[in-house]
Amino acid sequence: MQKGNISVQTENIFPIIKKFLYSDHEIFLRELVANAVDASSKLLTLANRGEVPGKVDNPRIQIIANPEAKTLTIKDQGIGMTEEEVMKYLNQVAFSSAKEFLEQYQDEASIIGHFGLGFYSAFMVAKKVEVRTLSYKEGAKAVQWSCEGDPEYTLEDIEKTDRGTEVILYLNDEDDEFAQDARIQGLLDKYCKFLPIEIQFGSREEQIELPKENEEDEPTYETKTVPNIINNPRPAWKKQPNELSEEDYKAFYNELYPTSEPPLFWVHLNIDYPFDLTGILYFPKLGNQMEVQRNKIQLYANQVYVTDEVKEIVPEFLTLLHGVIDSPDIPLNVSRSYLQSDRNVKKITDYITKKVADKLHEIFRKERQTFEEKWENMNIFIKYGYISEDKFAKKASKFMLLQNTEGKLATLEEYKEQIKEQQTDKNGQLIYLYANQVEAQDAYIQTAKQAGYDVLQFDSVIDTHFIQKLEQELENTRFVRVDSDSIDKLIQKDEEQESVLNEEQSKEVEEIFRTAVSNSQVNIQLEALSPDSFPLMITRPEFMRRMQEMSMLQGGNNNMPEFFNLVVNSNHPLISSILESKDADKAKQLYQLAQLQQGMLKGADLTNFVQQALSWMNK
Repeated sequence: MQKGNISVQTENIFPIIKKFLYSDHEIFLRELVANAVDASSKLLTLANRGEVPGKVDNPRIQIIANPEAKTLTIKDQGIGMTEEEVMKYLNQVAFSSAKEFLEQYQDEASIIGHFGLGFYSAFMVAKKVEVRTLSYKEGAKAVQWSCEGDPEYTLEDIEKTDRGTEVILYLNDEDDEFAQDARIQGLLDKYCKFLPIEIQFGSREEQIELPKENEEDEPTYETKTVPNIINNPRPAWKKQPNELSEEDYKAFYNELYPTSEPPLFWVHLNIDYPFDLTGILYFPKLGNQMEVQRNKIQLYANQVYVTDEVKEIVPEFLTLLHGVIDSPDIPLNVSRSYLQSDRNVKKITDYITKKVADKLHEIFRKERQTFEEKWENMNIFIKYGYISEDKFAKKASKFMLLQNTEGKLATLEEYKEQIKEQQTDKNGQLIYLYANQVEAQDAYIQTAKQAGYDVLQFDSVIDTHFIQKLEQELENTRFVRVDSDSIDKLIQKDEEQESVLNEEQSKEVEEIFRTAVSNSQVNIQLEALSPDSFPLMITRPEFMRRMQEMSMLQGGNNNMPEFFNLVVNSNHPLISSILESKDADKAKQLYQLAQLQQGMLKGADLTNFVQQALSWMNK
């Protein structure tokens, strides 16, 4: 038996590892299993080169939890280590053989890292760690390395006939949860689900159909105990697109998110220059809201799960997507838990954005009907990208759709051509009319249609920002909500109506309505409209309303006063009747009807209005 001291910079390295190396102690299992995968991958690489004696079957990793002994074992059938390699790699903290191996076999090996700081993460949960190992090399002898979380270690010869390494963790009392099957199964599902080497965790029962003696016989089954393989070593994103059918993509989505609805479509990422990146991004059904769980894109490095916090890699709007990104070229910190800023990250971000935009444009060009059918479920995503990412917006302008209140869809250019003749005002500005509550604003929409105008539907949470972006991008263009002004002023033309009331009569009508309304927040204005228009309309100034909506969207308090206009149609016969009778009650009833039309009549005012209506009906 040998004794010695581990070569470290400071004797305080172990307390630092235990407390600060990783933000979450459970990650130790990912690191140890990743090391085992690495050792197995190296063995396959060497075997392919004919450098491993004997036959090499597909190596397998075993995870063994023992709650009685409070131990957890990670066992691989990889390359193992010689005594000299144990001395070199286990006794020099942070020295990894991965770099050395890469230099020798850089064209063939896929390296995560081997026995560096990742191995020492075991001491976050273990009071003692044993490593039992036998190298693949001819004549190598098996050794056992043991350490109790301080710079002292022991190294001795042991009897071991099977090639590979066993790492045995003797767990701290407070960490004995990691010897429980359910806890380990959860961690394996989270971190190891798609590792490239088979991982066995215990066994399971499986029904095996027995051969039939005759075709007409009923099937019979036998229960067999089989290894419980917890991972899919060759997930869909590691395959070529031409290997996968539509059903394969959907099946993989169900593997990632078992309880989710099927995706709308997907983008397969596959690039090896100037960086290595694979993955599949799925478009979920978003509907008309952004109330969707984020952090559904999983980041992997050579199939090792890293994180679901990918905002440094993908633009904010792409976090609405689901799926997987796998790249060894994304720089991670020592714990592989946090991304680091790097030029490659920016390149990867640009590439993913371009691929998503190209995919959307391709579907739009080749399958426009399908694209339009899915618009309801993806317009939030596309609008969000259009607002927040200039490179995406440039491409999206070709497939961005506008939907009117009748459900008809058109691109930005198509819609401009449709409305420019009717909806250009006297100053040469093109006016886009829109509604954000189609049912509540129906009267305004119908009035606009009677005037020959078209009305768009903007009713999602993001549309206030989207409208502002469109006004910035489109020249001589203004968006006006259909209830923001009277029909004659929504799109101002050269022709103007003349009022049947003179100046004195107009002032008198204004006073009658001011008495009837008795609300200082209401601005009463008389306008000479068509006699066929409504006698009274409530409109909300576009600028004030947008300021209020923007404040609420940004999380501000809705402290802005509720300000609106009461437009009195001076040419309507009912207004002349009120002027003649000086009937403030009738004026109030008209005002309440206008409030009712806008959904503003509530509480006691609504109750009184209904009671008055019932009394009229009884007369």
